[in-house]
Amino acid sequence: MEMSQMNDSKMRKESNSGIDMYIETAPNVKLYVKDYGQGKPVILIHGWPLSNEMWEYQIDALMQNNCRVITYDRRGFGKSSQPWDGYDYDTLADDLKAIIEHLDLDDAALVGFSMGGGEVVRYFSRHGGKGISKAVLIASVTPFQLQTDSNPNGVPQEKYDGMAEQIKADRIDFLDGFGKKFFGVSLISKTISTPLLEYYRMLCSFASPRATLECAVSFSTTDFRSEMAAVNVPTLIIHGDEDKTVPIEITSEVAAKLIPNNKFIVYQGAPHGLFYTEKDKLNKDLVAFLNS
Repeated sequence: MEMSQMNDSKMRKESNSGIDMYIETAPNVKLYVKDYGQGKPVILIHGWPLSNEMWEYQIDALMQNNCRVITYDRRGFGKSSQPWDGYDYDTLADDLKAIIEHLDLDDAALVGFSMGGGEVVRYFSRHGGKGISKAVLIASVTPFQLQTDSNPNGVPQEKYDGMAEQIKADRIDFLDGFGKKFFGVSLISKTISTPLLEYYRMLCSFASPRATLECAVSFSTTDFRSEMAAVNVPTLIIHGDEDKTVPIEITSEVAAKLIPNNKFIVYQGAPHGLFYTEKDKLNKDLVAFLNS
């Protein structure tokens, strides 16, 4: 173990509240990482276009149940570096690998929400899942969202093109509308308070405009179908059946047929942002799976 890794480990053991650090994953690219508690390592990978703060309501529950919780901001988001390029899934999985190696993790669990599910799958197909013993996909974009001849039920390219145009025209206004759909807010359904919805919009606004657009291309066009079987550890799949952002029919329902050893749980009536709207149920299911 390198001296920097030994120092990080020592700092973590001396602090019950966790430590913040920057880990250089590529030349001139540093990712912001938080490392909390002790126990089985659990890496939480955030969705688009959020940051590690989205996991606020999961961290305490996991720490109270013998988990060492590691969160980080994907390149281009939150407090991490904002390079111009490197938003393809190969590079993002390489960033994840660098974090796992820097922290010298073994027997860890990977938890990917939405876009983060792609990093989980690509880490297995590209890096053999080294150091990982369990995986969780929450409202994940995997295996493939785009409508093609071989994926006729997918989302038409025109829809993603329109989303990109909205981001380019007025990114913050786009985020405002996107957030309401994300959490299932409507005239008859208030699943989240207005201040909290505005807080999540603010977190999304911190992302690099370039990263926001490039990552949208990655999660909408990357085909993981041939890689799903590479996820060769016990896997928990969770998705809401009222998810209007990442439709369950073309993602998790298909993933459950392609990953060899999985448990698939459908949250009835849940929107995409179930990490908040269904936080108590989600925490219970995560703890049960991770400690099983």
